[in-house]
Amino acid sequence: YPLSQKQDVGGKLSPVINRVFKGVNTYDPMMIDETYFTDMRNLSTDAFPAVSTRQGYTVLGTFGTTILGISFWKNELHVISNDGTWRRFKGGVWDTISAGVPTIRKWSFTVFQGSFDDINLIAANGGTTLRYDGTTVSILTGAPDGLNYLTTYSNRIWGAVGKELHSCQLDNAEVWNVFTATDDDPFIKDTESMRGEDIIMLSGSLNKLTIGMRNSLWELYGDLTSNFTVKLIVDDVGILNNESFCTQRGMMRIIDEQGIYDYSGGTLPDKEFSEIVGGYLKNIPGGTCAGADVDRLFFKKDIDATLVYDSRTGVNAWSVWNGIDPSVFGTLDNQVYIGDYQGRVLKLGGSTDNGNDIHWYAVTKPFTNDSVAQRMRWYKMFVVADLAEGSTFKVDLSKSVDGNDWETMQSITSGGLGSRRIIIPVSKYALENYIRIRFSGTGHMKMHEYTRIQRQLPLE
Repeated sequence: YPLSQKQDVGGKLSPVINRVFKGVNTYDPMMIDETYFTDMRNLSTDAFPAVSTRQGYTVLGTFGTTILGISFWKNELHVISNDGTWRRFKGGVWDTISAGVPTIRKWSFTVFQGSFDDINLIAANGGTTLRYDGTTVSILTGAPDGLNYLTTYSNRIWGAVGKELHSCQLDNAEVWNVFTATDDDPFIKDTESMRGEDIIMLSGSLNKLTIGMRNSLWELYGDLTSNFTVKLIVDDVGILNNESFCTQRGMMRIIDEQGIYDYSGGTLPDKEFSEIVGGYLKNIPGGTCAGADVDRLFFKKDIDATLVYDSRTGVNAWSVWNGIDPSVFGTLDNQVYIGDYQGRVLKLGGSTDNGNDIHWYAVTKPFTNDSVAQRMRWYKMFVVADLAEGSTFKVDLSKSVDGNDWETMQSITSGGLGSRRIIIPVSKYALENYIRIRFSGTGHMKMHEYTRIQRQLPLE
């Protein structure tokens, strides 16, 4: 028999290998780099450059239907819920330390010692100001009526009543309205904005006191009553509420109606770092909140999307989570706790959502040839991923730029923990201008790579 002559197929390209996953990107999907996804849920960049299922959580307790505040006293976790209770979590056990707590608004907290015998946890909600001394909860004597948005700065507790900024006497949390013409005196300042807005946020986490209104940011300079000065920083960027900011490594991030901003104090806020996820940041509702640990920033946009920013040098990537509806965040010793709109107190960590598998997905950009008018044929596709026992992994393909015409190419259930080479049959995609991939599944997964081999058909 004559020897067969192997002939290369014209237009066949070298394998395209994707091993770096930089999170989500909402710019024009035709123009973004292949290392980004155009949409995702419940994946993270914790294992960068791989992409993996996000952390799960454990439910520590459920109280009422909404957690209104979360804070810490030494190593104790404290929450106030809309069932009117203040509870502490100590030694793995919940205790109710106060009942009949007002529930009309969320609570703000700060810690302060001053003239007290020990550190106290101070809480306010615009109607009542309370203090916890390590044993019992009582009314904070001397606090102004309507005080809210507590923080600690320059050895004083600060709060707001409408447009008024208040501080207690130096090192004395129970004196707010006694003036002796000394630098120990309390401080009161009516802060008039161009829109007549109330103060809705205070933070002493930077080297100055930050004052937030819905459409403006202010700072307080000085360290004594005689030289305290309030200055307007910006009048077209503000903050949505007192839970809509977090601080990490000396940088504050704030959620405004227009996006998420970096703010380091004394300079104009900058939202460049969040513009890549601007598609998620339209029509931000007022019930947002934010939190942080040493490497991640959490921004709850709505019930379907909590944006997570991995701030590690060289990563700087965004992910999107759902399945958690935060009302407040808290962090102690780099452990993140979440109070949610189901009345649950969640401890972030683990591979399941309190025993339930996590559902995840990610969508790639539309792949094309150099000319979009030039059709392509896909020959082969491979995925390399680590799958936990019982996890599922599915691959769908679409022939459109943004439609819902998904067709399942492969679906597997892992029989055991380990790395898998998954072959995706794609040969039917033979005359396409666009091809998108959707990866989805349940349970723990870490994807290291996906590879495609395609042929570039003649442009005619």
